[in-house]
Amino acid sequence: MPMYKYFPHNEQDIKEMLKRIGVEKIEDLFTDIPQNILTKKELPIDKGLSEIELRQKINALANKNKQFISFLGAGAYEVYTPSIISALLSRQEFLTSYTPYQPEISQGTLQYIFEFQSMICELTNMDVANASLYDGATATAEAVFMATSQTRRNKVLVSKTINPRILDVIKTYAKYRDIEIIVVDMVDFCLDKEDLRTKLTDDVAALVVQYPNYYGVVEDFQEVVDLVHTNKSLFIMNADPSTLSVLKTPGEIGCDIVCGEAQTLGIPLNFGGPYLGYMATTSKLLRKLPGRIVGMTNDVDGKRGYVLTIQAREQHIRREKATSNICSNQSLMALNAVIYGSLLGKKGLVDVAKRAYNNAHYLYKKLLQTKKFTAVTTKPFFKEFVVKSFIDIDKLNQYLETKGFLGGLNLGDGQYLLCATEVRTKEEIDKFVSIVEEAACTIN
Repeated sequence: MPMYKYFPHNEQDIKEMLKRIGVEKIEDLFTDIPQNILTKKELPIDKGLSEIELRQKINALANKNKQFISFLGAGAYEVYTPSIISALLSRQEFLTSYTPYQPEISQGTLQYIFEFQSMICELTNMDVANASLYDGATATAEAVFMATSQTRRNKVLVSKTINPRILDVIKTYAKYRDIEIIVVDMVDFCLDKEDLRTKLTDDVAALVVQYPNYYGVVEDFQEVVDLVHTNKSLFIMNADPSTLSVLKTPGEIGCDIVCGEAQTLGIPLNFGGPYLGYMATTSKLLRKLPGRIVGMTNDVDGKRGYVLTIQAREQHIRREKATSNICSNQSLMALNAVIYGSLLGKKGLVDVAKRAYNNAHYLYKKLLQTKKFTAVTTKPFFKEFVVKSFIDIDKLNQYLETKGFLGGLNLGDGQYLLCATEVRTKEEIDKFVSIVEEAACTIN
């Protein structure tokens, strides 16, 4: 994934700007920095590096900062974030102090929200999306509210293969709306279809699944969708949008509501947030969609413009009748995702997804070759997977930390959930595996 330097100014531009502010050279702008903390020598960095490789080199030189190489996923992922994103995020064309309810002075904000909605619709292959939500877990809970409001039923089935933290949020939301949450069991890290048939009664509003699921498995939901729709229930999918450029889309599968966490669209981990929830649905359910929706129109002069549209009056004046009381959005993070998608384009999104897929499968193969792990399933996976460990996982993770690595998640009973995203290199994976083998000898 080669990256090239971004030059916003040429030499003439720089000379004119320096002359205007009254300094001779760029170095004069940094005279306030104490000389004793400046690096006087050339940095030992090779030419022709990609952005990811250059960051790794710089981080290695900054030895006072302890940065881990992560193989931990489980809902929060280290992803590729092009440097130009941070430079564009605060551009005044996009961000103003005015609310989108005032379209005459917030066209930049409205435009990128519209672009975000369009990008989500294209990734998911759904008809309409909203302006974003707080995070993936709350977006899933909002989808549950949509389903119960639409069907007027009060039971919701949730697959045991979803992230347990998402399940906790759904249960918390449902508790105060008198919605009964029933968990459908799993078999071989996939939804148990027989258990689903037993629990799919005529008072069930929806089934919630995850794609790829918490264990990294890409489940085949075609038969499940047919079962749910035959019962006149809705099919809700929590999907990782970074995988949808190469996987069968939720729209193709037949989903009614798609939601999830869009942090994987170029948003760095940031010490635990913020995150970015998204939601998309069919035209039939448009009026039940919570939060803001931006539409494109023409003004009196025939020029293109953007406005908030299809606002449910219940959200503002009859809250007891509202599907949701959400009337905001995660605007800054939505802009981050829009810039990311625009920079990469369709081909770039495919390349990133393939790189993550290849990295995870290479890691999986190398770990099995050590004979310290064994496979627990033959189901297809994307960028995460579970293996059975013959090494004490807690001790292994402690050892890995001393070597600068974050290991996977201990699921209990020797099951180890690992992840390798697009930012990992072959050298890092090989080093990780060699340290795991080293740890096996040290621990045991």
